[in-house]
Amino acid sequence: NNNDFAKCLNNDIKIRSFLAKELKEAAVASIVIERNEKRCDVTIKSAKPGVIIGKGGEDIEKLRNELKKLVGEDIYVSIVEVKNPDLNAQIVAQNIALEVFKNVQSEML
Repeated sequence: NNNDFAKCLNNDIKIRSFLAKELKEAAVASIVIERNEKRCDVTIKSAKPGVIIGKGGEDIEKLRNELKKLVGEDIYVSIVEVKNPDLNAQIVAQNIALEVFKNVQSEML
């Protein structure tokens, strides 16, 4: 619906920025947000899905509840494992940046 476009776009930006902060350690390759009339489906592609899901699925449920509070919509979160993270440009770039940061940090000490 064109009338809700701005609201949905703003919520998508909130979801992406929240997930970027919360899932720094999870090697997230991409976040896909799909909407229908009833709910918002968020698919997170990650090389480390266990970091997102947590023990017994506790962390994923907590994440879903926080997202629901953030945007005020019903949200369904699914996690997809990236089978070969060395072939994903986003994950490779994150790993390079992390290594550079560690090297700079160690040189400063």
